[in-house]
Parts: sequence; C-alpha cells; structure tokens
Amino acid sequence: MQKDNVVNGKKTLRDHLPISTKLAYSLGTAVDMWGLWLYPAVAFAVFNMYLGVEPWLVGLALTLIRVWDALIDPVVGWLSDNLRSKWGRRRPFILIAGILAGLCLPVLFLVSPSWADMKFLGVSAVFWYMMLSTMLYYPIVSAFTVPYYSLGAEMSPDYEERTSIMSYRCMTQKVSELGNFYALKFTNLAWFLIPGTAQKNTLRGMQVYTSILGIVMAIFAIIIFLRVKERYYERVVVKVTKKISVLSGLGETLRCKPFRQLVVMGGAFTLGTSMVGSLGYYATVFYVAGGDKIIGDSWQFWMGVAFMIGGLIGVPLHAALAHRIGKREAAVIACSIGICGYGGSWFLYTPAIQWLQTIASGLMGMAAASLWMLHSSIGADIMDYDELNTGIRREGSFTACGSYILKLGNSLGYYFSGLILTWAGFTWKLKVQAPETIFWIRSSLAFLPITGLIIAIIFVLRIPLTRQKSEEIRRSLEARRGTV
Repeated sequence: MQKDNVVNGKKTLRDHLPISTKLAYSLGTAVDMWGLWLYPAVAFAVFNMYLGVEPWLVGLALTLIRVWDALIDPVVGWLSDNLRSKWGRRRPFILIAGILAGLCLPVLFLVSPSWADMKFLGVSAVFWYMMLSTMLYYPIVSAFTVPYYSLGAEMSPDYEERTSIMSYRCMTQKVSELGNFYALKFTNLAWFLIPGTAQKNTLRGMQVYTSILGIVMAIFAIIIFLRVKERYYERVVVKVTKKISVLSGLGETLRCKPFRQLVVMGGAFTLGTSMVGSLGYYATVFYVAGGDKIIGDSWQFWMGVAFMIGGLIGVPLHAALAHRIGKREAAVIACSIGICGYGGSWFLYTPAIQWLQTIASGLMGMAAASLWMLHSSIGADIMDYDELNTGIRREGSFTACGSYILKLGNSLGYYFSGLILTWAGFTWKLKVQAPETIFWIRSSLAFLPITGLIIAIIFVLRIPLTRQKSEEIRRSLEARRGTV
C-alpha cells in the first residue's frame, strides 16, 4: 500500500507491505543459513576434531568450496535476471532449488570414518569427499540464494520500508542461525554417544540433524513461492526483451561506484571476521573449557543463543537509528559495537568465569546482524541508482556480484583460519594445547577483525546515497516508468 506523508512541508512517498508477506519472505534465511553456513560452522569439529583431517586441509577445502560457489553466483544471477515465466523470474528458482537444497543437505556428511586413513594423491580421502560433495551441492544452494536475495531488493521501492523488510529478514536469520550453533550440541545427545566410551559419534549426529533441517528447508521454499510476489516483474521487467550477457552485466555492475564502495565495506567485514570465525570455537573448547569437548559444545550452543539475542536486539535498534540518523551512520555504530565485541573477547573468554564469553558473542551478533541488514537496505537503494542511469533492473547481477566478492573474502578467511591453527601448533589429538597455541588463537580472535571493521567504517561513509538523494531517485524513476 502506497501513501504520502508530509515531512518538513514536503510529501514523502511511503509504501508498506503486510507483515505476513515480510515474515513469509524472511523464512528463506533458514535455507541460506543451513544450506551455506552450517557446513563451515561445523567443518573443523567434524572433519578435524572427529575424523582427524589436518586443519589446514579443512581450511583449504572450505576456501576452494567458497571460490567455486562464488564463481557459480554470477551465472545464477544472469539466468535469474533473464528468465521470463508466468511465475516470474525469481520464484521458480526459489521453489525448485530450495526443495533440492533441503533434500540433499545430508549428503555433505555421508562420509565413512574409515576413509580418514585412506590417502589419494597424498591427502586424506575425506578431503576429496568434502570437495566433491560440496561442489555438487553448492550450485543448488546458489540457485536459491541469488534469486532469493534479489527478490528482497525488489519487494518495495520505499527507502524506509526496505530497511523494515531487511529487519524482518535479519531477525529471522538470527533464529535460523541458532540451528548452526545447536548442531554440535545435538551430537551430544545420548543417541550418538559411543557405548563404553566418553566419546560421541559426531558424524552420525550431523547426518540425522541435517536430515531434519533439510525437510524444514524444503517446506520454507514452498511457502515463499506461494506467498511472495515479484513487484517489478510485470511493470518493468517483462518490457525488456533483450537479454543481459554475463560479462556485460558484471561490467555494468562494477562500474557503479556506490556499489563498489558497498562491496569493499562488506568484503572488509567478511574477511576480517571469517578469518577468525572458527577460532572462537577452538578458544571456547581448548581455553575456556580446558579441552573438554562436551562442555565446549554446550557453551558453543549458549554462545549461539547470545549471538542470536544480540542480533534480535541490534536489528530493531539499528533500524530505528537508520530512520533517525541515516543508514550509513547506523552502520558505523554497528561496526563500533563489533570492535568492542571482538576486542573484548581477549578479556571475556576466560576459564575463571566461563559465561562472560557470551557477552562477547552477543556484541558480535548485534554488530553482524545490524550491519548486514543495513548493507542489504543500502544495496536496494543502489539498484535504484543504477536503474536511473541504465534503465535496467539487474538485481540478480548486483546480488551475484556482491555475493561473489563476499564469498571470496569468506573463503580466504576460512583458509587463514586453518593456517593460523596450523601455524599456532594446534594438535587435534591433544586435550590440553600448548600455551603459545592458545595465545595465538586468542590474540587472532581479538585483534584481526578490528582491522576489517575499521575499513568497513571508512568505505560506508563514502557511499553518497542519503535519504534525500534516494527519495529524489525514486521520484525520477516513477516519473519515467510509473509506480510498481
């Protein structure tokens, strides 16, 4: 529903979507979280700690997987932008790929423990299974995520409502993300304990867990297909019959200066935080919990709860700040909170008072959820800026290109995580690690992300799209091609 409000004597266009539509759309974050991010969240615990694959190999696998995933995204974005069907250009991908991604999720963990001692080309057969299974699976997930995030950018033309849509999405994402943190705690259930030992069958636990999550993913994909419509499709998209090529689409996208600034902002945050993403788990298990994996996994779950709560508090708070002071300024505050969270981990991760680490996790969650909500909202404004200059709606190209850069930064971060663990002298068979190993894990976790967050602050302030500028762009577009 569209209406005009009067602000400072001038009418400001507003456009509100039903809450049920925003909630239905936000369910897709579960497919994204569990399809893309569950695997790297548990990979070191499953493949390094349980199966004994060297940490640098696990890190290398995660890096190569992300590079492959990032290469697929532009192709999916191109296919999505150019599809014309009676169901639109995004929803068919969301339905089919979402169902397949859910049903195929358990395949990622259908590896035999006996393969850990088998070598192929000098490295563990488990490493090669990681590579093969994920390279077949991740294109399926990309076929969901790129159209899904592209759809979010075209649900409303309103500057403020876009932040509201992304707020719903990010808050639901925090709940979905809890599923990633609960995964290892799920494997602690009595069903997965090996009789006569104090050990657990982590692999079997993950196989059961991903089967449950996969069914939920498929159901959510169906709901999105049925409940969310494509706003721009009939008014703008179907009038464009000329297909956009992959290379020209990427070239035009990267020529958009505000988008390049947004990409650097997101890439700096991603690289800085993913570089130490796995180290938080190692710090919890081998420093805070003294090497007890059962206790460490339990704390990992509560860290996830704190991360979720931080995000649930941070998203509406920063949405309100964005409304009052602007999206860019709210993003700076989110980055500053992240600096406090990561820097504070040096003091808050302590075996003396173990629950203090949840404070650091809560601050990290608040920063991450708020920043990505604002990142997506600013990105939708940039797509309007691009349409004004090119006359074409290319949400798929923008989503894919942005995803490519972010995933590349993420993949490098995972690789560096494995290198840091190897360089620090981590040995998976030891319950108690050397003091210098613990020191480098803790110091890397505390200080490396701060650099990325500072770079993110610098570049988000350079993006020129203020509320007033975005409003002017919307009015110009609607004068040219009408409202949507």
